Amino acid sequence: MKKVHPSLIIFLALGVFGIITTEMGIIGVLPQVTQKFHISPSQAGSLVSIFALIVALSGPFLTLLASGINRKVILLTAVLMFAISNIVYAYTTVFEVMLAFRIVPAIFHPVFFSIALVTASSLVPPEKSSKAFSKVFAGITVGFAFGVPLTSYLAEKISLEAAFLFGAVVSMIAFIGILAWLPSMPVKEKMSFGKQLSILRKPQLWLTIVTVVIIFAAMFSVYSYFAEYLGQVTRMNGSWISIMLMAFGVTMIVGNFLFGGFLHKSMTKTVILFPLVYAVIYLFTYYLGFYFLPMALIVFIWGAVHSGGLIVSQALLMTEAKEAPEFGNSLFVSFSNVGITIGASIGGWFISQSGIHQLIWCGIMFALLALLLIIVKMAISKSNALNVR
Repeated sequence: MKKVHPSLIIFLALGVFGIITTEMGIIGVLPQVTQKFHISPSQAGSLVSIFALIVALSGPFLTLLASGINRKVILLTAVLMFAISNIVYAYTTVFEVMLAFRIVPAIFHPVFFSIALVTASSLVPPEKSSKAFSKVFAGITVGFAFGVPLTSYLAEKISLEAAFLFGAVVSMIAFIGILAWLPSMPVKEKMSFGKQLSILRKPQLWLTIVTVVIIFAAMFSVYSYFAEYLGQVTRMNGSWISIMLMAFGVTMIVGNFLFGGFLHKSMTKTVILFPLVYAVIYLFTYYLGFYFLPMALIVFIWGAVHSGGLIVSQALLMTEAKEAPEFGNSLFVSFSNVGITIGASIGGWFISQSGIHQLIWCGIMFALLALLLIIVKMAISKSNALNVR
């Protein structure tokens, strides 16, 4: 095994951080985007949903196709596309152009994510692979914790252009680090397409996929309009919204560890309780959303529980995709983005029909549907286990 530069894992994590900043940073600047292009909040929300939709449609197929290409080439191409797209966001004056350039990085999102995780694990000795995997995966949580609120803060304090250029700079730093320190990684052996695709024959996998979709719809039907809700309902200004986004992200890091521990103790209880707790948080958000201090406290708790959705969903899906973990990971990325697309789209429809405050009922509806699906999945799994005996 060739010795690799110790900073390489950090640059891979930075690439993941850039992905999340590009995908989710738009949520924190939707108010500024609506003003710049003179569009409605639901139209601006399409910038969230179109990105997620493209990831959902292309993810597994492109990951399969890319599985035979030199990993360094794929990673460099993907991260460069993220940098270019952010530059376009910064300077375009045409909303349709911005919408089109949400498609470009979305195509590369699942490919970079899946391959970066595999690459990190393969570059270190086997006993350190899980640690390297965790460091790269941490780019997601840190992206929510700092990338999204920093984007919002820069848009409020400097300009919308500066906010998007921040995303471009992050991606270019990752590009330089990967270019300089990642060795060429041609693929020598790969799992056949047929073997990877064979997991799709499992009915339980598809029920789990639908459950993951609904969990993400519950999370992102409301979170996609986080800044709009705090601005219009709680009457927070841009600076406070940035602080709340930061608080949300920081508590996501805490929630990451909490839910990891809960899953280790009892996966069944954690999975069932998650949508219930989320529905309760939404109820508090609905009834206390008009009050500054209670809403600020809710945001802290909301962020911690929100990160639980990522962990719970992945744990559910990976239990059904053990035979092909890389392909399973691409399915998680893909179908979680189906959930984001559905959530953001239906959330936008709720806003256009009933106003931003009533959006919360959309989230509650999805959370309760997720609970129902989880109970059905658990019942089927228990029945199957008894039949095997």
